[in-house]
Amino acid sequence: MNPLKNIALGLLVIVFALASFAAEGKNVSYKSGGETVQGMLYTPPGKGPFPAIIVIHEYWGLNEWVKEQASKLSDQGYVALAVDLYRGTVADNPELAHQLMRGLPEDRAKRDLHAAFEFLPTQPKARKDRIGSIGWCMGGGYSLDVALQEPTLAADVIHYGHLATDSEALNKINAAILGIFGGNDQGIPPESVKMFEATLKQIGKRVEIKMYPDAGHGFENPNNKAGYRPDDAADAWKRTITFLVDTLKK
Repeated sequence: MNPLKNIALGLLVIVFALASFAAEGKNVSYKSGGETVQGMLYTPPGKGPFPAIIVIHEYWGLNEWVKEQASKLSDQGYVALAVDLYRGTVADNPELAHQLMRGLPEDRAKRDLHAAFEFLPTQPKARKDRIGSIGWCMGGGYSLDVALQEPTLAADVIHYGHLATDSEALNKINAAILGIFGGNDQGIPPESVKMFEATLKQIGKRVEIKMYPDAGHGFENPNNKAGYRPDDAADAWKRTITFLVDTLKK
């Protein structure tokens, strides 16, 4: 057989094998109070059980970029539930995104996140004692809310989300915290990040903060044409994975 054909066939086998073992997302529904909410669940191949993560979208809604992040987490060995706080609506422009974010009832969002926290342990491949949360932008702030309201949460990742600095509130947190922020973020000033970190350390909580000095808000998302910083985004992802391994897999 032609050597080039051998190589081509070998590559096809590899591609097929990778596709066969790739994590697949599926639509799921679960109860939140008296309502039924939707999400996308990504489960790693293999027997498990695996640590689980709540994945919380930006102010755009549950779009393809957030689903991609959940899929990537599943590829790393986590059962990932990408929640949909907007009930199926996805913004394609900043005006609608702001409208959706402002119109989202905070109590409903927190209730949905609690429902997600209770739903994940019911999945056959999910570990009940190793659940984390991660979010970006608006979702970063809500990821912190998960840590504030779920005392058994093991790990919490906040990507440029709004922060609480009250020590009494933060004292409720038992999860290890990783915060990823941009030094040029006009909505989340570095001073508030420093206060957040100092308060957590003062009350004995585990916290890691990484500030990217030249990055603005949303620097990890390539759809942010003006503010995307690929090198910083790659480093932030690497730090996130390292943190999750340390807190959820050990």
